[in-house]
Amino acid sequence: MEPKIFDKLQSGCVIPAHPLVLTADRQIDVRRQKALTRYYLDAGAGGLAVGVHTTQFALHDPQLGLLQPVLELAAQCAREHAEKSQQTPPVMIAGILGSTPQAVKEAAAARDLGYHLGLLSLTALAGKSVRELIDHARAVAQVIPIMGFYLNPVISGMVLSAAFWKEFVAIPELRAIKVAPFDRYRSLDVLEVIAHSGRAADIALYTGNDDTIITDLLTSFEFRVNGKTVALRIVGGLLGQWACWTKQAVEHLQRIRDLQARQAPVPAELLTLAAQLTHANQAIFDADNDFKGCIPGILHVLKGQGFVTDLRTLDTQECLSPGQAQRIDQVTRDYPQLTDNSFVEQNLERWLSD
Repeated sequence: MEPKIFDKLQSGCVIPAHPLVLTADRQIDVRRQKALTRYYLDAGAGGLAVGVHTTQFALHDPQLGLLQPVLELAAQCAREHAEKSQQTPPVMIAGILGSTPQAVKEAAAARDLGYHLGLLSLTALAGKSVRELIDHARAVAQVIPIMGFYLNPVISGMVLSAAFWKEFVAIPELRAIKVAPFDRYRSLDVLEVIAHSGRAADIALYTGNDDTIITDLLTSFEFRVNGKTVALRIVGGLLGQWACWTKQAVEHLQRIRDLQARQAPVPAELLTLAAQLTHANQAIFDADNDFKGCIPGILHVLKGQGFVTDLRTLDTQECLSPGQAQRIDQVTRDYPQLTDNSFVEQNLERWLSD
């Protein structure tokens, strides 16, 4: 990984989990897919995560043949943006899924397209031993540097033990971890292992806890290690929630970083904002129904902004839960400060143009 990309990852940035936009026949809507990528980059996102849960895990089905072109589209837009803006390219992260042979193949494809990291999902290995999980991770890490991923067990069906994390953080090619179990106790399991590992300076911590984004970013996590205090910070987020209202997400992160740089106290209104964002996420992610409408919920917000025309997904059974659209529309009206609708309105036509 190039030093400037590693530095960007380490310093922390907004990384949207990129959705998939489909046509009526469930093929890639190239024009609108590219528009979303341009939106994220113009909004100030420091990276893109493609082929992850929000992009739909079904995308990884080899029979569909969609993973490679989706990864390629995002990589192309990222190169174009970096050339035009003359800025450091975004950190490009590819979701890696499946059995070890499939995961290694996907890692090689992502690497060849210029992706910097593979976000390693272990869902296909549910029920395997810690040793089998670690062997799998090491095989992928030989192909592309990896970002660990503690996915919400409601979605993954997996609880990753402290014993797993102790071995996982010893993988030399591990560059970052997305902590996303949606559980305070399990999040602390990962952080405590890192604090004791001696690798805290090597591994960038990103929140994937869409239910507690701002609190994760504000907190200094302190652990006692050999009689000394080790303080860890989550430096950024790789989030499905940040796949919409991304301009505001960038501003939230910058505000938090400014506070931390000045060692200023956390203002009460920022904690209020944290609760409002969690309330909005409850509707968008369909938390009341075990996240069944999560991806359609994100697409519903993006449809309201003009990015997508419908909520079609690869899984024909995946749709908004009853009443979910109304709940999303209500929190959007209640918390206009969370949205970036004016920014989108000013730029949407340009993003959609080829």
